[in-house]
Amino acid sequence: MRNSPRWSKGSVNCRLEWRPSRLLQAVLILLGVLGAVSVLASEMPRPWAWPVAVAALAWGGWQARSEGRRPRRAFWFPGNDRLPTVDGTPMQDAHVLWRGPLAFLRWREGAGRRWRHAAWWPDTLPAQQRRELRLAAGAGAAGRHRGDRAP
Repeated sequence: MRNSPRWSKGSVNCRLEWRPSRLLQAVLILLGVLGAVSVLASEMPRPWAWPVAVAALAWGGWQARSEGRRPRRAFWFPGNDRLPTVDGTPMQDAHVLWRGPLAFLRWREGAGRRWRHAAWWPDTLPAQQRRELRLAAGAGAAGRHRGDRAP
């Protein structure tokens, strides 16, 4: 059949760069401000409320600043049987979880080391790269509802 589509058996490679999200930094600052406002609006005695409110503001600012100072990382998902890498180091047990437009990656660097993580927010991962990551991350992310299909 001449007009039938060609099904490619090639792998999908995906190169991504992770960078700190300005949207996340704004949310962390907003949480600090809302925490301070909620403490001041509560019935907590004023001599106790002001230090807690200042601590909430400081926490929000500190969290946003530390998030903004995280180094950029380069991820490569080969899409075949080879291990994905982060900054040239192979990732063990890499899992991508999706929550709407947010992508969460969890992996181990080397054998027996602690878990590492990265999160892509909508301002750091455009829709085209989000699709590439879905395809390259594996079959678990591509077809989530396998129970509703015929075998």
